[in-house]
Amino acid sequence: MKTTTHAADLLHAGLTIPAHPLALHEDRTFDERRQRALTRYYLAAGAGGLAVGVHTTQFSIRHPDVALYEPVLRAASEVVTAEDAEGRVLMVAGVSGPLTQAVAEATTAASLGYDAILLAPNDTAAMSEDDLLARTRAVGDVLPVIGFYLQPAVGGRILGRDYWRRLADIDAVIGVKLAPFDRYRTIEAISGIEASGRARRIALYTGNDDSIVADLLTDFPSSDTSASRRFVGGLLGQWAVGTRSAVDLMGRIARARGGELQLYPELMRDAAALTDINSAVFDAANAFAGSIAGVNEVLYRQGLLAGSWCLEPHEVLSHGQSAALDRVLAAYPSLTDTEFVQENVDRWLDG
Repeated sequence: MKTTTHAADLLHAGLTIPAHPLALHEDRTFDERRQRALTRYYLAAGAGGLAVGVHTTQFSIRHPDVALYEPVLRAASEVVTAEDAEGRVLMVAGVSGPLTQAVAEATTAASLGYDAILLAPNDTAAMSEDDLLARTRAVGDVLPVIGFYLQPAVGGRILGRDYWRRLADIDAVIGVKLAPFDRYRTIEAISGIEASGRARRIALYTGNDDSIVADLLTDFPSSDTSASRRFVGGLLGQWAVGTRSAVDLMGRIARARGGELQLYPELMRDAAALTDINSAVFDAANAFAGSIAGVNEVLYRQGLLAGSWCLEPHEVLSHGQSAALDRVLAAYPSLTDTEFVQENVDRWLDG
């Protein structure tokens, strides 16, 4: 396991982190062969980290009658350990639920060599903000924590400016993923983080899959007049597809920020294209009901998954979503990695 300092240094460097999906057989049992192939794809694409056990992996892996949390985390960890001898890939484990559950999951992640925890707010409706912060401290005693603003449509909750200030003041918190899919709430959360005494130590990651490029190019208001506040990277369900393109995008954004201003027009075109892709993949037309199935469907069409099946039988493509995917995959082949995946998928499946 990397040290806390090394994990924080990796996170602050600015990473492309896909949220890892779940591979299933048609009977909804775990397809470990394809799960490992997915991990190999992300590594081959150049991802700087992996987030496993998160919303895109399906929160239901934790249900007692499913019991896939440990096997899923273990599969990804073993592939990364075999292929990342220098420890350059940041392994992030999703943790959720009340304090006791969250600490148990974090302990499992630590035992499997994970470096940090993405602490989700799902299944915490009965908890106060004080309870959430106490949970963060308890999990932080196990591994460094990345806070998570998850949009309410997929299990999150609204959290105000003061909450984010107090969260950022916790020593174990090294980053925050902001994914409220709402500009007002994104800026409010950044304002709260900026008001904390540890703002410089918090790496901001966008999870706003509908505004990826805009987030990464924006200078946000800062309490430090000598420096602006920026998202340094992304931890995104959208980057579970088109990961190689996402790595290239991050490189072009860094170059544009470094002075290559001629890149801005093409980046803004890609910004609109990525939002269009995300509208189909995440099923924005139906309040994101088909978001996980949409990610899985793209990977199925590319040959990485055997189908778009989810653990919950009701989680399927929405009416019209398949046609929407047809359109965006045809319109933006360079942003969805189809050729790269199809050239390499047999090798990744063979291990």
